[in-house]
Amino acid sequence: MEIDKSKIKVIGFDADDTLWVNETYFRETEERFADLLEGYETRNKIDQELFKMEMKNLELYGYGIKGFMLSMVESALELSNNTVSQATLNEILTLGKKMIQHPVELLEGVVEVLEKLNGKYRLIVMTKGDLLDQERKIERSGLSKYFHHIEVLSDKKENNYINLLENLEVDVREFLMIGNSLKSDVLPILNIGAQAVHVPFHTTWQHEQVKEQEGEFNYLKINNLSDILNYL
Repeated sequence: MEIDKSKIKVIGFDADDTLWVNETYFRETEERFADLLEGYETRNKIDQELFKMEMKNLELYGYGIKGFMLSMVESALELSNNTVSQATLNEILTLGKKMIQHPVELLEGVVEVLEKLNGKYRLIVMTKGDLLDQERKIERSGLSKYFHHIEVLSDKKENNYINLLENLEVDVREFLMIGNSLKSDVLPILNIGAQAVHVPFHTTWQHEQVKEQEGEFNYLKINNLSDILNYL
């Protein structure tokens, strides 16, 4: 598919797994969590129960590492029938803190793309997750200088986008969203009348996985972020 660049004045970027690596660290932590709990259940069962706990807690904790940490603790208690040791619980908390403190690893081509688009378009970050954690990552990334606005959303549904674009006085017909998640960055944007670009990341959280819908919806899919320079 193509995009109509003649209309675009504002470009929104997702952050996690679009600008920098994120999901990889969650998967690595899930592996370590399974190592800690394998005396109680199979690894497959541990993975399933942790995901179910995350979904159960999503409305309470929202997206991000802190909610993930709490879900790991609660899952450990449940899987062990409340017999898990204090040392194991401390180790789970340490795993979460290591995630929060992990250096920001920019994805290939990010700086080049932002440098070339900055000045031609109004650039904004539209990400979801824990506010403090996302603000910390943006600061560590060194990318904030490229953006006119940075917004951490509680979720990425149609109303979240509509309300933010209205607050920023952005016409949806002049807006393009770029992100790695079809569910959060592409389909809601198309549903409100804007344009979208899908940049798949090699690892996608189960909650964000949806069936490819290029034939049903008009969005552009590119292999890496640098490819967007061929269209804008």
